[in-house]
Amino acid sequence: MTTTETRAVRDHVTPLPYTGPVPAPTWHHAEVLEHRPEADRYQYLRLHAPSIARTAAAGQFVMLTAARQGERGPVLPRPMAIYRRDAEAGTVEVVYGVVGDGTRKLTTFAAGETMLVVGPLGRGFHVPADTTRVLLVGRGIGTCSLTTVAQDLAGSGTGLVAVASGRTPHAVIGADFYHECGAERVLTVTDAQGTSEITRLRAQLTSALDSAPPQRILTCGSDRLAWLCRELADRWGAEVQVSLEAHMACGLGYCHGCATGTRGGPEESPLICKDGPVFRLQVPA
Repeated sequence: MTTTETRAVRDHVTPLPYTGPVPAPTWHHAEVLEHRPEADRYQYLRLHAPSIARTAAAGQFVMLTAARQGERGPVLPRPMAIYRRDAEAGTVEVVYGVVGDGTRKLTTFAAGETMLVVGPLGRGFHVPADTTRVLLVGRGIGTCSLTTVAQDLAGSGTGLVAVASGRTPHAVIGADFYHECGAERVLTVTDAQGTSEITRLRAQLTSALDSAPPQRILTCGSDRLAWLCRELADRWGAEVQVSLEAHMACGLGYCHGCATGTRGGPEESPLICKDGPVFRLQVPA
């Protein structure tokens, strides 16, 4: 393990520069169209939320309320990455992990019910039009923050290489979707097979990409992988963008409960919900 791998990624990020406005969030009592188990301990959820599907940028998220109308709790909504959106059909897809009372309550929603959804939220990834190749590196449920990038790059002429990592083959998300989006190469790596080990993954990526490296590396789901991305970016002269995950009360910047911790003194650190969730990963001092 290198020195940088022991440091929290969220302490070494800065907001991406944005020149234009982000989409205004909308509130939907969205119809649940499909809801089913998806591998490991994940759930697949498809919602009818036309304004979110139409405006969501790659890397943005939604807040899902687990309480039905008239119920008192769970009170706080849960932030979820947008896995895929279809503007024509007006649908938004989410894949989420079941980890606590709130997400267990979410699993009880059946097709035909309505769920309160707010989005799109946050600031997503930025891939300029002149980018020739992008590397996506995701771990577990964190991969769901990256898949809309692949969706947007499909057919664009920008080369895409993706890493989908998980504890076991059953816990890997997104590999099939990356293939569907026309990725040049998809590396599926797992702890169970030993292929997710950093030294082995570094060797695979440098062998595959040293001759034609990416200009941008986008990552989510693992500090260990994020620091590998930072190391590779230094090797290739690339930019690293990282999507951070956090517990949130509002997702709109009102509660100030998801600060990154990158600033000291009286000035507040950037908020993951409002200034992110996507940030530029700095080189540690």
